[in-house]
Amino acid sequence: MKTIHDILKLGDPRLYEVCEPVLKSDLPLVPEWTLQLHEAMEDIRRVYGFGRGIAAPQLGIMKRMFYLNLDRPYIILNPELKGLSQELFELWDDCMSFPNLLVKVNRHQSLTLEYLDENWETQSWTVEGAISELIQHEYDHLNGVLCTMRAIDEKSFRWKE
Repeated sequence: MKTIHDILKLGDPRLYEVCEPVLKSDLPLVPEWTLQLHEAMEDIRRVYGFGRGIAAPQLGIMKRMFYLNLDRPYIILNPELKGLSQELFELWDDCMSFPNLLVKVNRHQSLTLEYLDENWETQSWTVEGAISELIQHEYDHLNGVLCTMRAIDEKSFRWKE
């Protein structure tokens, strides 16, 4: 069972790597990866009270995959962001890889996410606001980008208890 202790923490060099695409031949591994992501996210929710999504590289799975648990679970493979809005919004972002740190960032108000699901079927999902921000955050992880690297300025960090 994966727990909060399995999540890579800020400074781990793997968090800064660009992930490899999920291959069709990887599909038999996707259910186990999904279970591991779900378990780690549930433990973060239990300990810290937050968590809507987690990217595979946060558990050292260096594949272009993330898992969201919103109104239902979403398994996102090989995502691409399209139609990013010109309009941005500012927020305090958090991350399971540094759960006591908030970072002020700008995110696109809306976007379209194109991806493959766990059945290797192409999906398209247009989102805005909080879900748009969440998808951008998880997508960044797949490219080795942390929200600390997107901070608005050097004063855009806040510790949370």
